[in-house]
Amino acid sequence: MASGQSAAIPVRHLNGTRGPASVYLVLGLILAATLALSLSFGSNSIPLPVTIKLMYLKLTGASIDPVYRREETVLFLIRLPRILMAFLVGAALSSAGAAYQALFRNPMVAPDILGVSSGAGVGASLAIVLGLPTAGLHSLAFVFGLGAVLLVLAVTHLVGHGKSLLVLILVGIVVSSLFGALGSFIKYLSTDDQTLSAMVLWLMGSFSKSGAWLNVPVMAGALLIGLGPLIMTRWQINALAFGQEEAEAMGVSFEKIRLIIILASTVLTASAVALCGLIGWVGLIIPHLARFLVGPNFGRLLPATVLGGGLFMLAVDSVVRILLPGEMPVGIVTSLLGAPLFIYILCLGRKVWI
Repeated sequence: MASGQSAAIPVRHLNGTRGPASVYLVLGLILAATLALSLSFGSNSIPLPVTIKLMYLKLTGASIDPVYRREETVLFLIRLPRILMAFLVGAALSSAGAAYQALFRNPMVAPDILGVSSGAGVGASLAIVLGLPTAGLHSLAFVFGLGAVLLVLAVTHLVGHGKSLLVLILVGIVVSSLFGALGSFIKYLSTDDQTLSAMVLWLMGSFSKSGAWLNVPVMAGALLIGLGPLIMTRWQINALAFGQEEAEAMGVSFEKIRLIIILASTVLTASAVALCGLIGWVGLIIPHLARFLVGPNFGRLLPATVLGGGLFMLAVDSVVRILLPGEMPVGIVTSLLGAPLFIYILCLGRKVWI
């Protein structure tokens, strides 16, 4: 999302007012506690001491008593990979959101601003209609998500406004709408209720069928690939807060940094959407919260965003598993929580952002 006028991210006090080390420590401790509770509780609850014992035995390579066979299966084959996937997806989406907000100097920008989510949705819907296996669905969703962003870049270049961020946003909205219409057309043509149901459930976002351990290293690799360029160019990204002309006057290649941010954020978002479906609001609200904690300095903001996004996604998925009946798609919960939380954040920061 983006407003017509850019609400520039303030550059006063780039280093923030709070010590980042203390923020990272608190977030890490909360994350550790949430991880322990998530491992222990669910439809098949495991006592926390048993969870700690099994984790210790697994880490040390010691043999596990057969009496704990059920707990071992639930913990290491079902629950742990899902928890790791939730953290990785939350970290990826929030990091992409922070990078885009820095690029467009607009706190209202989300990771799907250039149509990656709509493109991935079309790819996944097409894969479901064609009856492709899970790996094919994930691959086609990623390819279509990446293709949507490349189409945005190509159209922006063709219209002759390659350097205009406003034109880039407008083209992104058009391409997103186009792929959204294609997705709706595919669903309209689907006559099989089971296929249509599978498409709708996937578009809601969920970790229940994210591939167990199979996709955890894939998502971890995508996170590293996406975060690497953002970390290496964090000081140039900070310069973007002063505007395009000022950044170029400071020796920053605006086109190069823009391309790096777009490609890195696309890899992060497309991978998350391809593996787990559409999960909204995480990439929009978490960067706001992290900015309140450590300030807008991107070198400090990015680690806080990674920890905060992973923690938020893990907590939401744990609530879905533990408290809500059945397997409600996590994308529904993030939307229900995200909208009012974002309004509250805007009210808190109205003197800063508006």
